[in-house]
Amino acid sequence: MSRLGLYIAVAVGGLALGAGLAWFTRPAPPPVGVEGASVGDPRPPFQHAALDGRQVHVDDFDDQLLLVNFWATWCAPCRREMPLLDQAQRTHGDQLTVLGIAIDDPGAVIEFLDSTPVSYPILVGSTDVVATQRAWGNAAGALPYTVLVDREGIIRWQHLGEVSEEELAEKLAAHGLSTPL
Repeated sequence: MSRLGLYIAVAVGGLALGAGLAWFTRPAPPPVGVEGASVGDPRPPFQHAALDGRQVHVDDFDDQLLLVNFWATWCAPCRREMPLLDQAQRTHGDQLTVLGIAIDDPGAVIEFLDSTPVSYPILVGSTDVVATQRAWGNAAGALPYTVLVDREGIIRWQHLGEVSEEELAEKLAAHGLSTPL
């Protein structure tokens, strides 16, 4: 076999091995009939750790207008929108609860919040938070992802990507929060 033939055989074999490994290690698809929640659906359950270690359950927010933001310290759009979310909490805190749920390491989140504090609660996790954001309608798994839940626990808005001040003000105004952010 010539040298070129040997290189081609090794390359083809490597590609075949790589494709086979990719096939067998791919994530399992969600079970048939199981999809994430959509606008108009009840909020799915969750339980995640707060930064102090206590467990927080979605039922802790019953009867509250809830803005849930999935984020990570390594996500630039997430970091950019945090001052807006913090302002929404400060402006409407008597009528709105903003909740950050970080897909991250608790140490990284604590370090980030030391330099960029927010006035709303932060929960943290890894694969459990990924599962929650999928259940809450983020099939893409991209960040940031924001969901508005009304006081009856019904999802009223889902947004993938960085939230603008105009978008957020419009959605909050639809729920009686018309004071500018």
